[in-house]
Formats: sequence, structure tokens, C-alpha cells
Amino acid sequence: MTMRPRFRWISLILLAVLAGGGYAALRHYNGSSAQAQADKRRGPAPIPVKIASVERSDFPVYLTGLGTVQGFNTVVVRTRVDGQIDRIAFTEGQIVKEGDLLAQIDPRPFQATLDQAKAKKAQDEANLANANLDLQRYTKLGEFATKQQTDTQRSTVQQLTAQIAADEAAIANAQTQLDYTTVKAPIAGVVGFRQVDKGNIVNASTQTGIVTIAQIEPIAVIFTAPEQHLVDINAQLAAHPLEVDAYTSDGKRLLSKGTLAVVNNQVDTTSGTIRLKAVFDNKDHVLWPGLSVSTRLLVTTLQNATVVPDDAVQHGPDGLYAFAVGTNSKAEVRKIKVGRSIDGRTVIDEGLAPGDRVIVAGQYKVQPGSVVASAVASADVAKEQ
Repeated sequence: MTMRPRFRWISLILLAVLAGGGYAALRHYNGSSAQAQADKRRGPAPIPVKIASVERSDFPVYLTGLGTVQGFNTVVVRTRVDGQIDRIAFTEGQIVKEGDLLAQIDPRPFQATLDQAKAKKAQDEANLANANLDLQRYTKLGEFATKQQTDTQRSTVQQLTAQIAADEAAIANAQTQLDYTTVKAPIAGVVGFRQVDKGNIVNASTQTGIVTIAQIEPIAVIFTAPEQHLVDINAQLAAHPLEVDAYTSDGKRLLSKGTLAVVNNQVDTTSGTIRLKAVFDNKDHVLWPGLSVSTRLLVTTLQNATVVPDDAVQHGPDGLYAFAVGTNSKAEVRKIKVGRSIDGRTVIDEGLAPGDRVIVAGQYKVQPGSVVASAVASADVAKEQ
């Protein structure tokens, strides 16, 4: 074959390839253009968001703060007499009842004093009996006994009678001192660390006690509230008991429920707060003296309040707003005014109504007029995130 026919065949092949490629490119262009026109007609894809409904419900108004648990009563047990400790009758950390034996001090010196006082009374009673007999004799003698003798004997009887009364007081005092050698629990509660060991000499004048007892059933929590809420607290407390919840210091776990017992009689002018005391039954001993807790005081309950999840509330340069979702699934901006907020829920004063749908997640992608799509979230969606 010559060079010319071979060149002609190669040219034909190249023309066929170019024609096929152009046809394919034309079809691709036409298809892409049609797809683009279809996408333009359909508009942008809906933005995925989470939506919650605005609800109407009763809204509890709480005052939160920090508090410290204290024993309802705390007693430092001290000896009231001097002596050596013969026995320690409690275990550190033990729960004791009122009247339980805590310690025994050597009673022998005090028993001897009591016996002395009793013997002295017996002696004076014998002298009184003899004096009474002499007075009876002088009285029977009549004119044979001088008036001075009779009056003197009558005075002696009165003196001995008074002496016996003094002896009885001495006996009572000696018995009391002897009783003090038995140290008993003045209240029920839990005992702390032992401060004195067996065999030590204790003195009534020493400030160091034998042990400390803290009453934990019931138990108290001392906490504070801002002074501007004092009027509302007093008004509500006069109407009914106020509930107080004690949480762990991080506010995540509920420990116990109690009631407000005391509003302090003076506002702290330095901090602008008022001290409050709540009382808890504490049957499970979950509260312990010295423990730091978070407190929530239920002041009142707003009836039929308009409520949304906290995440629906957005902050903008012109104030607070929320994205509401209309019937056409388009987002619109609603300027709002809010009230109190607690437990992931916020009260809406203006801007939204019960039944409205609001966006609670994904707002950063949304613009006014954006089409959105989502499954409806629960009212407490803020807690789940």
C-alpha cells in the first residue's frame, strides 16, 4: 500500500473520533443545562434544623444559690467535774440517742462526798430529836422551868431543823456532782472524732470537749438570696410553706427536698443578701454537716405562661430574637422579650404565642426566608444537647 491511501485512512479515523466526542459533549451540555434549569425551578434544598413548639404551661419560679449544710443542733460535750476518765463508751462516727452513755469519770471521790453529806444529815437529825425531847420536858415542867430555858431550847430545835435543810441541799449537790461523772449524750445525732482518751484527767474549766455531736435528723441548710427578693419571699412564706431543693454543688443531682424555716432578721448590707435556713428530714443521711450544696427556693408558680426551650432564644445586635417557622416552612425572625429561665426553659413575654414553631438547633445556617426541614423536637431539647 502506498503512503497516500494509508494517510487517507488515518484522517478518516480521526474525523470519526472528533465527531463522536463532539456529540457526547453536546449531549452532556444539554443534560447539564436542563438539570440546572430544573434545580433553579425547584429552588435551594431545605436547611436541616430542629424545631420545637411554643407551649403554654405553669412555670415554677426558683431562686438558686449556694448553701452549707449545718447540724440542726451541734453540741460540744464537755465534762462538768474534774477527774480521770475510766471509760469511753462511744465509737467515733456512731449515731447516738439522747441519754446514751458517752464517758465515765472516776466516781469515787464524789461518792465519798455524798456519803459524808448523808452522814452529817443523820447526825443532825439525831441532835434534833434530842432537842425536841428536851423542849417537851421544859414544856411539861411548866412554872418549874424558867421561860429563858424554854425559849433557848425552842431556838435550838429551830437551828437544828435549818441545819437538816442545809444537809439535804448538800446531799443534793453531792448527788449532782456524782451524776456528772456519767457523761451522757444531751441530744441525738452523730458523734465526731474523740478529743480525749481513756485515762486522761479532764477539768470542767477546760474548753476542749470530749466529743462533738451534730444532729442530722432533721438537718439544716443555710443559704442566701438577693435582698430584692425579700419582700416576695416573706409574702409567700406568710401564705404557705416554701419548698427548697438541695442539689450537689454542681447542680446536677437532687439530694433532698425540704422547706424554708427561717428568714434572718437582718440583711447583710455588705453583700446585699439575706440569709435563709431550710430544714430537711434527712432520713437517708444524704446531707452531712459542712457539705456545700446548690439550693433552689420555689418562690411562686406562673400560671399559663408561654414557654420555649432556651436554645430558641438568640442574641442579636438589636436584642433578643427567635426564628419562627411558618406554614410554608420558611424561617422568619421574631423579636422577643423574655422573662425567667430555669431548667432549659424560658418564659416569653412578647413575640411568640403558644402553638408557634421555633428553631432550636441549626440557626447558624438559617437566614430570614430560608426553607427549613426538621423533625419536631421536644420542649426540653436543650437538656438533651
